[in-house]
Amino acid sequence: MLGQISHMSATSPEVTRGRILVVEDDPEAALFAVHVLTKRARFDVTHTADPAVALRLVEAGHWDLVLTDFEMPGMTGLELLHTLRQVAPALPVAVVTAHAPAGMTHTALLSEADAYLSKPVRIDQLISTATDLIRNGRKTRGTRGEEASGHGNLPKSPGSEPG
Repeated sequence: MLGQISHMSATSPEVTRGRILVVEDDPEAALFAVHVLTKRARFDVTHTADPAVALRLVEAGHWDLVLTDFEMPGMTGLELLHTLRQVAPALPVAVVTAHAPAGMTHTALLSEADAYLSKPVRIDQLISTATDLIRNGRKTRGTRGEEASGHGNLPKSPGSEPG
């Protein structure tokens, strides 16, 4: 249902590993992303199928990451990405798609998105991408708190630590 917002949190707001907004019109893909990011990676996740609602949520609150589908009714992921860059330029955005865009669309997407994932997305890939983008986004924005001090709650992404 367009305009509907669902929220899942694996932890209390005081201990969140990061707030992720998932913008996905496919109910199965949305359920997968929300489940993996809350249950396995313990992020605070909100989902909406409507890109216009996503923009209002970004304007109204603090987010650490937007994970958006590329092909959606009403507004493409690229259009959402362009608008997000105007509203919240430092907010990390990852775009997920089942069909790789071609030509100028692909070039624009790669130049503006912080990450690009192809469906089907692997669990480890989703978690590591979210973790890395949130960590890097917080460093870029100079966020204070546990993560910025090096004692954060973000899960380690595979391959990010020396063996």
